[in-house]
Amino acid sequence: MRFNPFFSRILLCSWFLAVALELARSQDSYTPPDAYFVKCGAEANTSSYDRVWQGDSSVSGPLSSSLQDSIPVSSSNSSIEPFLNTARIFTKRGSYGFRISSPGRHWIRLYFYPFTFKNFSSSSAKFSVVAGDFTLLSSFEPSVDSIISSPSIFSGKTPLIFKEYNINVTGSSLEIFFLPSSNTSYAFINAIEVLSCPSDLFVDQVFELTNNSAQSIGLPSLALETMYRVNVGGPLITPFNDTVGLYRTWTGPESNLIGDAHWTEINDSVDSINYGSPAGPYIAPPSVYSNALQVNSSGAVNGQPFNLSWSFPVSYDYEYLIRMHFCELVYQVGGKRNFDVYLQNQTAFRTIDLGSSPGPYKPKFIDFSVKIESISSLLVQAGKHISDNMPELYEAIVNGIEVWKLNNAQLSLDGASAGFPPSNDADGDAKIKLVPVIGGVIGGAAGSFLVLLGICCFCRQRAKVVKQPTSSWVPLPMHDGHSISMVSKGTFVSGVGSYASSAQSNMGRIFAFSELSEATRNFDETLVIGVGGFGKVYKGELDDGTTVAIKRGNPRSEQGIMEFRTEIDMLSKLRHRHLVSLIGYCNENREMILVYEFMANGPLRSHLYGANLPSLSWRQRLEICIGAARGLHYLHTGATESIIHRDVKTTNILLDENFVAKVADFGLSKTGPTLDQTHVSTAVKGSFGYLDPEYFRRQQLTDKSDVYSFGVVLMEVLCARPAINPALPRDQVNIAEWAMHWQSKGMLDQIIDSHLVGSISMESLAKFGETAEKCLADDGSSRPSMGQVLWSLERCLQLQDMSATPDVSEENTDRISELPILPPVQEQWEDVNNSFIDNDDDQEDATMSAVFSRMVRPDTK
Repeated sequence: MRFNPFFSRILLCSWFLAVALELARSQDSYTPPDAYFVKCGAEANTSSYDRVWQGDSSVSGPLSSSLQDSIPVSSSNSSIEPFLNTARIFTKRGSYGFRISSPGRHWIRLYFYPFTFKNFSSSSAKFSVVAGDFTLLSSFEPSVDSIISSPSIFSGKTPLIFKEYNINVTGSSLEIFFLPSSNTSYAFINAIEVLSCPSDLFVDQVFELTNNSAQSIGLPSLALETMYRVNVGGPLITPFNDTVGLYRTWTGPESNLIGDAHWTEINDSVDSINYGSPAGPYIAPPSVYSNALQVNSSGAVNGQPFNLSWSFPVSYDYEYLIRMHFCELVYQVGGKRNFDVYLQNQTAFRTIDLGSSPGPYKPKFIDFSVKIESISSLLVQAGKHISDNMPELYEAIVNGIEVWKLNNAQLSLDGASAGFPPSNDADGDAKIKLVPVIGGVIGGAAGSFLVLLGICCFCRQRAKVVKQPTSSWVPLPMHDGHSISMVSKGTFVSGVGSYASSAQSNMGRIFAFSELSEATRNFDETLVIGVGGFGKVYKGELDDGTTVAIKRGNPRSEQGIMEFRTEIDMLSKLRHRHLVSLIGYCNENREMILVYEFMANGPLRSHLYGANLPSLSWRQRLEICIGAARGLHYLHTGATESIIHRDVKTTNILLDENFVAKVADFGLSKTGPTLDQTHVSTAVKGSFGYLDPEYFRRQQLTDKSDVYSFGVVLMEVLCARPAINPALPRDQVNIAEWAMHWQSKGMLDQIIDSHLVGSISMESLAKFGETAEKCLADDGSSRPSMGQVLWSLERCLQLQDMSATPDVSEENTDRISELPILPPVQEQWEDVNNSFIDNDDDQEDATMSAVFSRMVRPDTK
C-alpha cells in the first residue's frame, strides 16, 4: 500500500497543532482585554519595562479634566525611571476616565514619585483618590522623605510609592478622581495602570475562622488593596519578569518571615508544574509554585514541631483576605504530609495533604478571611500543634502568600470615605457614578466651624468658666480616684471641687483647645516637626513664651484613646533627666492633644540618616546611647512600678539643644510584671524591625523586650541605616541579622557608618558590638538588664577616651564620661543598677520638676 504524502502532512500538522494548543493551555500568559499604561504629565509615549506608557496630554489620552485645572510637570533627575520622570498636578479636583470593553474585576495601580517643581513643594501634597464608588486613599500625604523607606518594585531600581487595588467595574467606564484636601494642598500622580483581571482570579469561596467550610463573603461587591505578595521559597518577581502577563510584584523568600531558621528551601524546575483547574498560570507564576519553604522535621522539640510563621503589619478595624499557595514538590503520593494553617493563633484550616489532593506538582491555593480588631499585626502560620509518631507529617510546606485589605462599611480602603458630589461637566462619556454624599454637608460643616470658632474666641475673651464639652471619651482619672473634666486653666474642675491649677498638679496642665490652636497658628503645617503613629507634632509657643512640642491626635490613626490615656498616666508619674517630660494635655471637642517639653534637635534618627544634618561623632553617639539607656533603666527599676516602654526606636529617642538624649512616646507602655510574675501577657504591639521575636512568638512581655529593641537602636547608631530596608539585598534587609552576621565573623568594622571610619578605637568598637550582640539574643533570659547595658556603654566610652585625647569641641553638657566606671562583677548587678541613679541626676530632676511645676501653675513664682 502506497502512503499518501498529502495525508502524512495533514497528520504532522495536526500533531504540531495539538502540541501547540496543549502548551498554550498550560503555559500561555493572560492577555487582558483592557490594558492602560498612562505616563501622567507627558505628551509623548515612553517604552519602559516591556510596556508602552501613553502620554496623557494627547488628544486620545484618558485625562478627563480640563487642562486649566491641572499642570504637567517633569523632573530633570536622570536617575528616575523614564515612566516616572513626569507627573500631573491637580490644584482642583481632577480625573482620568477609562473606557471598559470587558466589565469585571480590574487592577488599578498608582505610581507616586514626589519631586519638588517650582513652587510646588512635595510637603504640600495632600489629597484623596476615589475610583468608582470606592475611596482608595484619603488625606494621602506622599513626600520626598516617604520614598526613602519604600522599596522598588523593579529589581532595586528607583524607590517609589506604589499602590495596587482591585475593584469590580460593572459599567462601560471607570473614572479615577484626585481631590486636593484643601485650598493650600494639591494632588499629583506620576503613572497609572488599569488592567483587566481574569474572571476567576478571585472566587467567592473563603474560609473564615468561625467556619469549617468555605463560605461566600460577597467578594464581587468588595474592593481590595494589595498589602503583601510573597514568593515564599523563590526569588523576587517583578512586573518585568512576571511570566503570566499580569505585571505583579512578588517579594523575596524571607519577607516578613519570623522565628528561628527551622526550615529548608525546596526548589524545582518550573517545567514540572502541572497547572489545572482552578489554579491556572495566572493565579501565580510557575516560579512561585516551583519554590517553597518546608519545616525541618528535626525541629520538633518535646513532640512539638516548629511552624512556618509570618508577621504582616496591617491596619486594624479592617477585614483581610489571605491567599496561601501550595504545591507538593517532594512526595509523589499522599499520606506523607499533614499540616494545618493558623491565623492569629487560631486554626483556620485543618489537615492539608497536598500529595493526595490535588497531587504532586499540582498547584493549590486556599483563601482565608480574618478581621483584625485590635493589634496592628497579622500572624500567618503553617504547621502542626499536635504531636504524633511520624515526624515527616510535621513538614508543612508553603509556596506563596498574598494579603489583601477589604473595604470597610464606608466603601473605603483608607479610613473614612472621601466621597463628593459628581461633576456636572458636559463630557459624560467617561463619567461614572461616584460615592453619593450630599454637597450641603460640606457647607454645613464649614458653617459649623465658623460658628465654633466665633464661640471659642468669645469664650477666650470673656474668660468665663468653660463647661465640659460633649465627647465620646471618658474622663481621665486622677491618682486619687477622682475624675477630671477637660477644662481650661483657671477654672473649676468637675468632680474635684478645687481650682484647676491645684487639681492638675498630678496630671499636668489642662489646656484649652483655643490655647494650643493659638500656640501653633491654627496648627500651621509649616510648624510640623514630626509625624508618628498617633499624629503630627507641631512646634508651638505658649502665651508665657515657653516653646513646646504639641502632638495632635489623628482621628484616623491606629492609635487612639487608650494610647492617649496611657501616655498621660505614665508620664504624669515620671520625672527624669532622660525622659521627655509631659507638660499637659487637651481633651476638648474630640481632640486628643499632648504637650511636651520642646526637644530642639529632634529625633536621633534624623542625625543618623534620612536628613541633611551634620554627622554625629562616635563620642556623641555613645553619650546619646548612654542617656537613652539611663532613661530606660530608670523605667525598669527606678519608678514606683516597673514600666516597659514597648516601642524603643531611634525616632522615640529625642535630643535637646545640648544633644542630651531623652526617651519619648509612652503610648504603648505597659506596667511590668509584679514580684510573683515573670512576664506580662499582652497583645503584641511595637514597631516592625524592633520587635522582640520572643515576645512576638509567645505574647509574653518583659523588660528584656526593651533590651532587644535597644540592641537594634545600637546597630542603627553604628551603621546609620534603617532597622528594616526592603530595598536592600535579602541578607541585608534586617539590620539585626545583617550586623550580627558580621559580628560573628569579628568584622563589624566593615559595615560601620562611613563617617566613623578611622575615628573609633577597635577596643571601643569590640565592646559596643559585644553589647549589641547580647541585647539581640534570641532568648530573653540571655539578654542583659538595662543596667548591665548601661555599664557596658560607659565602658565603651571610657575605652574610646583612653585611645585618644577627647575633642573638647564635641563634648556637651551631659558630661557622661566623667561618671565613675563601675566594675563588671556579675554578683554586684543589683547594687550597680541602683547606683546609676546618681545624685547629679536627682538634683537635676528636682530642678526640672520645679520648672514644670511653674508651667502647670503659671501663677507660681
